[in-house]
Amino acid sequence: MTARFDELRSLDLFGGLTDQQVSELVAGSSEVGLRPGLELFREGEHADFWWVLLDGVVDLIRQAGGEETVVARMDVPGRWAGGFRAWDDQGVYLATGRAATTGRMLRLPADVLRERMNAWFPFGGHLIEGLYRTARSIEATARQRQSLITLGTLAAGLAHEINNPAAAAVRAVDALEDVCETLLGSVSRLAGHQVSARQFSALDMLRQEVTGPAVAADALTQADLEDALAEWLTRHGVGREWMIAPSLAAAGADTGWCERAAAILDGPALEPGLEWVASTLSAAMLLAEMKESTGRISALVAAVKSYTQMDRASLQRIDVTDGLESTLVMLGHQLGDGVTVVRDYGPGVPPVEAHAGELNQVWTNLIGNAVEAMDGKGTLRLSTRAGQNDIVIEVADTGCGMPPDVAARAFEPFFTTKDAATSTGLGLDIARRIITERHGGTIDIDSRPGHTVLRVQIPVRASKL
Repeated sequence: MTARFDELRSLDLFGGLTDQQVSELVAGSSEVGLRPGLELFREGEHADFWWVLLDGVVDLIRQAGGEETVVARMDVPGRWAGGFRAWDDQGVYLATGRAATTGRMLRLPADVLRERMNAWFPFGGHLIEGLYRTARSIEATARQRQSLITLGTLAAGLAHEINNPAAAAVRAVDALEDVCETLLGSVSRLAGHQVSARQFSALDMLRQEVTGPAVAADALTQADLEDALAEWLTRHGVGREWMIAPSLAAAGADTGWCERAAAILDGPALEPGLEWVASTLSAAMLLAEMKESTGRISALVAAVKSYTQMDRASLQRIDVTDGLESTLVMLGHQLGDGVTVVRDYGPGVPPVEAHAGELNQVWTNLIGNAVEAMDGKGTLRLSTRAGQNDIVIEVADTGCGMPPDVAARAFEPFFTTKDAATSTGLGLDIARRIITERHGGTIDIDSRPGHTVLRVQIPVRASKL
């Protein structure tokens, strides 16, 4: 036991664990001796064990076209495989592990690994679970298509799609940490100034007046309001106006609102009181941003699972304009100042029965393609209208258009004119399948120089869901 502890302790894989944690792994594991040709685990079987190489060489083998292919080799101590049922009850080995030389492997049951992950770093366990489920979905696509090129393209596109909302969530978390510290500090200072319960209650009621969605203002008007608030704060001896004024302005508070706050809190209590209000407003905005970002990531993962038919997203009646609008928000960084968005949403467009996450991926692809076709400058028009038994959604752009030979092949599997690094993720072939096979609709292209339209028709009550 001591020898195995010392061996694991020396591996970089376990470098971040304490001695106690390494000891717990040793206690729950067993050692398996290797001999050439010994099959340790088999592709497609439940990954009930986590395997860590101690010494020797193990080949990872896949079946391709009836032939065995060595896709990877475990030849460095600390390399690991399997254990996926620690994060997914349906987790399977992605390859067969077969010993190529003599040596030793550490074998740890997946349920033990799950218990240790949950106890030591549950957040990391959730991340690995999400990554594995995404990888399993991509793997299913690769098996269906029998093409590693397709797998690589889809993975690159998915990573590109997830990057923006993930980065936004990380930024929001970092900012929220600072805001929470400021909020708690302001409460402590209010208590130090012996603010009464009646005063605090009145301030909170005043705060609630500006917690609703503020009327959107242009940048110049917003800047003028911030300047006016900052000047008022300075004149009344309130410090940190550079932090307080923008939050109050974003929520729609003005100097009149500040005067009412001053009437509630007199003297030195005014600064921590306004700081508390500003912090709560900032926290609410950051939480909304995190909700949008993490919701987008969940929708992306759900759409990939639906495409690979690993599971089925629940049906719901949705307003397609909601999906179009949320997609515009998430692709805002691509629109820039050069793209003018025109919304032509027709009256009386009924909700449809649909898988919302999948449709959002279609809108992401169509809008992303339109923006790229315009090279960041032009007009993007989104239209919806009601038909007799269906609705029509159009995404139009003023780009250079598609040559006839490209338009003719646009919906072919694997056909693309872009590399994976610049793709928005889903190709038109997958978008077509989502619309036709999953929603019983149609999608077509009408393209000429200066005017390209992608037209989608979806039954109000789809017949192929």
